[in-house]
Amino acid sequence: MTGEEIKEPEEQQQQQQQEQEAPPPQPQPNEQPKEDSKEPAPEASYKAVVLAGVGGYDKVKVEVRKGVPVLKAGEILVRVHACGLNFTDLLVRQGVISKHTYLGTECAGVVEALGDDVADRKVGDKVIVLNLDGGLWAELVVTTVARTFLMPEGMSFQDAAALSINYLVAYMMIYDFANLRPNQKILIHMAAGGVGIAATQLCKLVKDVTIFGTASASKHETIKENGVSHPIDYNTLDYAEEVRKIAPKGVDIVLDPLGGADNTKGFGLLKPLGKLVLYGSSNILTAPKRSTLAAAKIWWHKLSIDAFQLINSNKAVCGFQLKNADPDQIADVFGKLISLYSEGKIKPKVDSVWSFEQIGDAMRHMQEHKNIGKILLVPEVKTADATATEN
Repeated sequence: MTGEEIKEPEEQQQQQQQEQEAPPPQPQPNEQPKEDSKEPAPEASYKAVVLAGVGGYDKVKVEVRKGVPVLKAGEILVRVHACGLNFTDLLVRQGVISKHTYLGTECAGVVEALGDDVADRKVGDKVIVLNLDGGLWAELVVTTVARTFLMPEGMSFQDAAALSINYLVAYMMIYDFANLRPNQKILIHMAAGGVGIAATQLCKLVKDVTIFGTASASKHETIKENGVSHPIDYNTLDYAEEVRKIAPKGVDIVLDPLGGADNTKGFGLLKPLGKLVLYGSSNILTAPKRSTLAAAKIWWHKLSIDAFQLINSNKAVCGFQLKNADPDQIADVFGKLISLYSEGKIKPKVDSVWSFEQIGDAMRHMQEHKNIGKILLVPEVKTADATATEN
């Protein structure tokens, strides 16, 4: 080898060392520093259904709220998967129930965050939420542990949202107020609605009960499959006359959500020791907006009876409003309903699933009595998750 060949590696090592020690290149005066290419994270937001005013279907809107609700001690945050629509929501929209300004009293979802001092729930719990003051039609809701119930294994979010209000009302009327017993007869109005479906299933748990159910003719096959013994088309027939043909002495129980003249009619159908349970005034809903004429008609034909008449008739009249029920009693009944569901003895029937943006159409669907079973709302309609679709 020559000397030059021997020195070549040494020169390369010196050059590499100089390059390592050289300061990094400085930007030129007109050269702009490169900005970080990472985009800022989008601000969190969630959808909620709100009442923009009293009136028709257009008064219910979807608003987007920025941020995430801040929890106080004892509160939990639930991400909602399904909500229930009830007749009460229609009355609130029309201003018939003036004390309420919030829609949505039931939903089901997953616990997403916990406030301080929460011991009985954990993140990831699947829960049913019940708030009779409303405000549950939202992607995110803040509530307390006392207003939630753990979903049993295998229960879908849709079944969970369809179970609470309808089955609570039906159970407490039938078992706590009316004390249904074997071999009795009961008339269930609106037997194809959410409460009607629930009431029929609960009646079938008692031996040899005869169930009369009013519904339009197109719904008769379904309510018979659900357990109604004698469907009656209220559009074409006088239901009182139809009941008397089969039960000349009358019935033991009438569940009446109609109001007005139907209250008096139901009282007249009772046999001695019978019970009329009043739990609504759906007859007032005759148009998208509140009807003064319908309200006056309900008032004029309302049931008017005094104590002596009750004594002489050997009958009872009961009024039921779930909002005024004792919370401990509600919790006790809810536990029984969860057990009945887990045992396969009751099963909600979902009529249709609507997105928040379709709330007006969903309300119209209910008010026009097109549903058979429960109407549900979801933040977004996902065909793969739906157990029923729009009619």
